Amino acid sequence: MTNRTSLLLLILGTMLPAVPIPGANPEAPMRVVPSVDLTRYAGKWYEIARLPNRFQRDCASDTTASYTLRPDGKITVVNACRTSEGKAKTATGTARLASDKEPKSKLKVSFFWPFYGNYWIIDLDPDYQWAVVGEPGRKYFWILSREPRLDDTLYQQVLDRAKQQGYDVSRLIKTRHS
Repeated sequence: MTNRTSLLLLILGTMLPAVPIPGANPEAPMRVVPSVDLTRYAGKWYEIARLPNRFQRDCASDTTASYTLRPDGKITVVNACRTSEGKAKTATGTARLASDKEPKSKLKVSFFWPFYGNYWIIDLDPDYQWAVVGEPGRKYFWILSREPRLDDTLYQQVLDRAKQQGYDVSRLIKTRHS
């Protein structure tokens, strides 16, 4: 599958109505962290776990996301992973604040203009060593860390809070890193 095909699937996935996840309460409003310092959030993150999604179905290991602040206030997003054949796969996009009236923890991300999807930071370490990203339909979910591994006790605590947010964490795919 080419990067263009993957990006098209990403776009189509963000345009589809959210399908309720078993055990999730889509009626409950999604809680986000009150504020995010985007300068501290920038940099490289390792994916620890995710809900299955179309645009990452070729990603077998070593999934990362790198965020770079731009002078125009937007963020360059570079997602990378390795396929089961060991090939590197990347996708580059742009993120921006959802609006001036929303907290800085609500972003919009696009890998194919003019289509944007929700990128909400719903849990965040005070020292910016790990983060949890979701969206109000509970269709997408990622646990990210500055290191390729997350302590098991901390991982379980993150999962417990995600359950409280209405996520079905039994469907998570844990990411392998070399």
